[in-house]
Amino acid sequence: WSQALLSESLMLLVRRSALGFGGVARWGLRCLYSGDAAGQYQDTVLLPRTDFPMRVTGPSLLEREIQIQQRCGFDQLYTWQREKKAKKEYCLHDGPPYANGDPHVGHALNKILKDIRNRFEVLRGRQVHYVPGWDCHGLPIELKALGDLGTNELTPLQIRQKAREFAERAISRQRAAFQRWGVMAHWENCYYTFDGKYEAAQLKVFQDMHNKMLYRFLLYSLSLRAVYITFPLLTLPAKLAAKAGAWGDVSALIWTTQPWTIPANQAVCYMPKVQYSVVKRADNEQLLLVASECINSLASVLKTNLESLATFAGSDLEGGVCQHPTIPAKQAPLLPANHVTMTKGTGLVHTAPAHGMEDYGVATHFNLPVECIVDEEGRFTELAGPELQKKSVMTEGNATVISMLQAVGAIVKEEDCVHSYPYDWRTKQPVVIRASKQWFINTASLKDKAKDALQKVRVIPESARSSLLAMLDRRTYWCISRQRSWGVPIPVFYHKETGEPLLNKHSVTHIAKVFSEKGSDSWWTEPVETFLTPEVLQKSKAGAVSDYVRGEDVLDIWFDSGTSWAAVLPESDPRADSYVEGKDQVGGWFQSSLLTSVAVRNKAPYKALVIHGFAVSEKGEKMSKSVGNVIDPDVVINGGKDLSVSPPYGADVLRWWVAESNVFSEVQIGPNALNAAKDSISKGLFKPAQMLATETQPYL
Repeated sequence: WSQALLSESLMLLVRRSALGFGGVARWGLRCLYSGDAAGQYQDTVLLPRTDFPMRVTGPSLLEREIQIQQRCGFDQLYTWQREKKAKKEYCLHDGPPYANGDPHVGHALNKILKDIRNRFEVLRGRQVHYVPGWDCHGLPIELKALGDLGTNELTPLQIRQKAREFAERAISRQRAAFQRWGVMAHWENCYYTFDGKYEAAQLKVFQDMHNKMLYRFLLYSLSLRAVYITFPLLTLPAKLAAKAGAWGDVSALIWTTQPWTIPANQAVCYMPKVQYSVVKRADNEQLLLVASECINSLASVLKTNLESLATFAGSDLEGGVCQHPTIPAKQAPLLPANHVTMTKGTGLVHTAPAHGMEDYGVATHFNLPVECIVDEEGRFTELAGPELQKKSVMTEGNATVISMLQAVGAIVKEEDCVHSYPYDWRTKQPVVIRASKQWFINTASLKDKAKDALQKVRVIPESARSSLLAMLDRRTYWCISRQRSWGVPIPVFYHKETGEPLLNKHSVTHIAKVFSEKGSDSWWTEPVETFLTPEVLQKSKAGAVSDYVRGEDVLDIWFDSGTSWAAVLPESDPRADSYVEGKDQVGGWFQSSLLTSVAVRNKAPYKALVIHGFAVSEKGEKMSKSVGNVIDPDVVINGGKDLSVSPPYGADVLRWWVAESNVFSEVQIGPNALNAAKDSISKGLFKPAQMLATETQPYL
């Protein structure tokens, strides 16, 4: 098989790398002499002799593919090419698919595209380094593993066991599918983010980053009452003041479903690129500042006409200052923010940095105070004032805040609202969003280095580079701690009295060694003395082991997968020739890999990024089970329940669909695309190969 593969002409290189099974080119001379009806010249034309059928369909096709796979030793192809001598190595680092479900057509697009490139490099005489892997930790896996158990009383170890079993089952199904698609890899030597040696390599990166830019800071860990609240404008924005004339008092109108957060307000945010208006209510002549496109819906809610007195750009609101509705000594500036939406409310958003992620981002950018007014029991602290202290924020506390707003005439409208809100899956109660101490990576200090490193990376298509840079610009910090059980524990101990963390190169190095030998479950199974040995305590200049308790947080799964370069790539040069993933990884794996690599060694972990589109229906729609337009790659290969509707195409048709598609846009799949791929293979057409050679030339 290998000799036949390598003896193909250069014209067929791309075509043969696209087909993994039955892609045998038909060649030879055809006698066109009209007088050869009796076949008198057929023996004078030399043609290859083969029992390979011209066309195979239905179950016979599937049987033939399996026969070829077994007889030709497809499972040995990766080992064979690794053992042969080559002057150059080509390393394509596999982005780990998430181990939480069955293989889907997006997997097929990604894995087959990678395989085409790897086979092409083998044909060019290079030795390919390609180690498949899986992302195995995280909340979705934990929830799926535990969702049907019907019990909340599980220890961290029990949760981890169930989650691991769930991930292993998903990995088994996905790996079998990838092999059936003909993906060339060493399937007995994959990487998994829950493997002890992988976790140890990850902690090494964590330690290197801790020395430079890791810090601990505050962040956030029904039917509801929605209220429209006025924030009187103390200082009109300059451009608005010029138009105000004899208007009188103007108030910014905000809408919130969480009135209990009002005491923690620090600002009112607007969208700079949206138009705003000052409107006058027909029923009481009150002047309100709202987004122009919200006027009609507000008029309906307030049951009165709203007359627009002036309209201006959101950017003109700069410099405005509001009075806090319940705290006379407190002011709230008008600030621009991109998270403001017009789908519900007034186009102006109340901002409490200690109780919302977007709010915290605004506070970070504008250096606003972050005052958490809620304790760990979900009750107001003394910072909320004597009227609220010790009251539950979701019940009596919320009602008290509404009463306080009513007392000062700040509530314009109150209504019931049912909307999506985070609930705890165990207690079935709404989550109180509050600030708590978390571990962060200071990405602001990494931005410039990451941008410089990215400039040396080849990005295909080049148009995606701007998106990568924009993502880096918007990211001011990276919270890497999670309050879950299924993940890699953050290797930190806390002093029982002071709460100070014990985290240094001596402790982390030793913990990583234990994880490498025993896995991260040892964080729960082993006594503290296993990690805080006398030697570690001495080098750390710490007290007795009894003074410390181990931390309970785990690392963000993006840190998990983002450090794969340290655990998987060749030690001689842990830098891949290319990463090949979908466009959703522009703000995901591409970025987390870049940030961790630049932080530790000042260079990107990849020389090139190949960014492909998503698989969509033939109408260009996103695939959805509810819509019923999902294409299952298993059905594509083996056929569906009704073979007249969903015939078996085999793996080569699935592979050819990838090969002849423009993968840098959305890739359509359906009966038309699959039949076209089938016809291309059956007729031996070279148009798809020409397309690959021209349309995807930068990739090849």
